[in-house]
Amino acid sequence: MSDGVVTLFVCGDVMLGRGVDQILAHPGDPALREDYVRDARTYVRLAESVNGPVPAPVDPSWPWGEALRSLEEAAPDVRIVNLETAVTRADAFAPGKAVHYRMHPANLPALTVARPDVCVLANNHVLDFGRAGLEETLGSLAGAGLRTAGAGRNADEAWAPAAVPLRSGGRVLVLAFGMRTSGIPPGWAASAGLPGVAYVPDLSADSAAAVVRRVRRVKRAGDIAVVSVHWGDNWGYHIPQAQIRFAHALVDGGVDVVHGHSSHHPRRIELYRDRLILHGCGDFVDDYEGIGGYEKYRDDLRIAYVVTVATAPGRPVDTDRPAATGRLTGLRMIPVQARRMRLEPAPDEDRAWLRTTLDRISEGVRIVLEPDGTLTAAPPAGGNGP
Repeated sequence: MSDGVVTLFVCGDVMLGRGVDQILAHPGDPALREDYVRDARTYVRLAESVNGPVPAPVDPSWPWGEALRSLEEAAPDVRIVNLETAVTRADAFAPGKAVHYRMHPANLPALTVARPDVCVLANNHVLDFGRAGLEETLGSLAGAGLRTAGAGRNADEAWAPAAVPLRSGGRVLVLAFGMRTSGIPPGWAASAGLPGVAYVPDLSADSAAAVVRRVRRVKRAGDIAVVSVHWGDNWGYHIPQAQIRFAHALVDGGVDVVHGHSSHHPRRIELYRDRLILHGCGDFVDDYEGIGGYEKYRDDLRIAYVVTVATAPGRPVDTDRPAATGRLTGLRMIPVQARRMRLEPAPDEDRAWLRTTLDRISEGVRIVLEPDGTLTAAPPAGGNGP
């Protein structure tokens, strides 16, 4: 942590279950109940069919690959991931779902090797094996010393923010919730007496105000508030106006970073009132390699987002309002590519494709490809920004 700023690592969905679980040291039961796939090892074979043999068992670091080295170089103060996998040995498949993810608890080193400070659980797979599976997930993560946000044994626990202390005396607060638009069944919502996820039913102004009230109850001077939200469908670049208004309402209410996920590929990057809104971070670790049908979105390309925000007042960024805690001071994106169920550096031409695509879909933001191969966000020429 440098004077006056804090650096966050955020990414999209981390799916260490199903095929990934099968190549680790302690694979769980491979049985699936999908329409076309009944054995999780099929996803390993699909990956091998396009990029070559995948060794097994692999070291816990294998799925993260070169991303771990990039993270060490970036040296973020706080690491936040959306863990979209139940960590359980339960075999009670949630009814009415087409896809179920679980990893064996003995494979948790494949998560802890990335040293996440917060694991977000408010998503549409954490209850794939019922409430018993969720409770085992919570216990397994707690036993590994991992903070969680967005799911709990009751509503209070699900909505409680994870707090990561900073040397400055402030905290990074991560409050997480999920929405029906991402495929979370309404019945998964945590209640006073039932385990579940922190659930928001819609993108209304009232729902945004309810989230803001929760943030304001816990945020203190010097804190950075991150809201991590699982929302939207899987494919495409269109962002509904209601989602944009919702994100803006969060920032207006005191949220410093909106960390959105659910889409299988990166979506729009937005700067609003000097705050960062990531509408969709895309997948990060998964077993989707070799699954066809959406090649135009290049979901094999993944991004590690390195976000730097102010923790103390700094230079004014315009004539109307001084800089303040939470203002974005830098966004660096590290492109990687999934190959053989491992993250590798993205080739130069794919980095250029990502730059062009993100620049096209991110209105009001200019994406720059730097000489070191990373991407950065800047305001349009002549504008103010980080």
